[in-house]
Amino acid sequence: MGASTTATQVEVSTKPASSSVPDVKTLRDAIPAKCFERSLVRSMSYVVRDLVAVSVLFSAAVWLAKLDAPWTITIPLWTLYSFVQGLFFTGLWILAHDCGHDSFSPYLNVNATVGWFLHSILMVPFFSWKFSHSRHHRYANHMEKDTVFVPSRKEELEKKQAKGVSLVEKIMDHTAADTPIVSFCALLFHQLLGWPAYILLNAGAGMNSLIKNSRKESPKFKQSHLDPTAHVFTDAEQPFVLLSNIGLILVLAALYQVSQSLGVGHTFLLYGLPYLWMNHWIVAITYLHHTHPDAAHYDADNWTYAKGALSTVDREFGFIGRHIFHGIIEYHVVHHIFPRIPFYHAEEATWAIEPLLGEKYIQQRSNFFVDLWTAFTTCKYVEEGTGAMKGGLVWGKNKNTKAL
Repeated sequence: MGASTTATQVEVSTKPASSSVPDVKTLRDAIPAKCFERSLVRSMSYVVRDLVAVSVLFSAAVWLAKLDAPWTITIPLWTLYSFVQGLFFTGLWILAHDCGHDSFSPYLNVNATVGWFLHSILMVPFFSWKFSHSRHHRYANHMEKDTVFVPSRKEELEKKQAKGVSLVEKIMDHTAADTPIVSFCALLFHQLLGWPAYILLNAGAGMNSLIKNSRKESPKFKQSHLDPTAHVFTDAEQPFVLLSNIGLILVLAALYQVSQSLGVGHTFLLYGLPYLWMNHWIVAITYLHHTHPDAAHYDADNWTYAKGALSTVDREFGFIGRHIFHGIIEYHVVHHIFPRIPFYHAEEATWAIEPLLGEKYIQQRSNFFVDLWTAFTTCKYVEEGTGAMKGGLVWGKNKNTKAL
């Protein structure tokens, strides 16, 4: 397997330096052909496994809702339930993600149907997300056209700070957080509300990521993933956005019926808490895939598909990451280059191209939660790179910043 590329990782890098980015064809030729094979039976087996786990946990939660026991017993049980259920929610989310890339099976209609069903039960607008997410892959780490976690430039952050920032603004915008407690509050805000902010407001997208107009010219209410006429979508995509909304309405209607039987409070514990855990995991995973001192961003003049795709990060989350989150944390770089490789072939494909990437391959196999805190509190803005990073925009470091 690959060696470390950062100071805090245990292994010492012995990989050859690579001064140029390998072209996509060279990388594809290095990957065994079987890695591109998509099996409906195999993919569906994971869906069945995760749905069975979710169903069993739901049954246990219904029993818990009817249990006449003191809070000293029920609170720990609800906490454990919501955490574990949130893990399997996230696993289903990731399987729907594969449907969105058509890496789930060779059958496009099956992928669309399964993806719509899985994401709908998780209150995710499948097609709406799929359209904007495909543009994220097409323009990964493009400072203007990427749709996910586009960072501020140094000069933009300095202008913002010169105007003065209130405590609430510091919490809402983590780049302005200046103390550990404010940073912690900002991180909670980021993890709990980052996903809804993206869906409702297109938060984190680049200024030229919209199909119609730039973000400066487009009002916030015309950037919602729930609006079929939003500037996020083409005219041809509008009916599918509406279909996504129908899925959400059906699930909301089902939750309303559950609340009539179990009560609003127990329905929140049954579904709402795992949903919040899922939001946390999706935001954390996506954020750490694209935030690392070695992961550059690029302006329009220097960006290429290969450079953008390779400026992503493979991390580690142990058993949960590999078996419940389907390896999306551990093998994301190859997914960005070849998104139609099924997740169960991603590990083999990763080690097939790693020798060609050399130091261009970014991985960090340290503690996931420590990585999240470190990245969130140190990676505040990007600035022009120098030396080997010349041509890219690298994460700036000040006297209070330590490398990951």
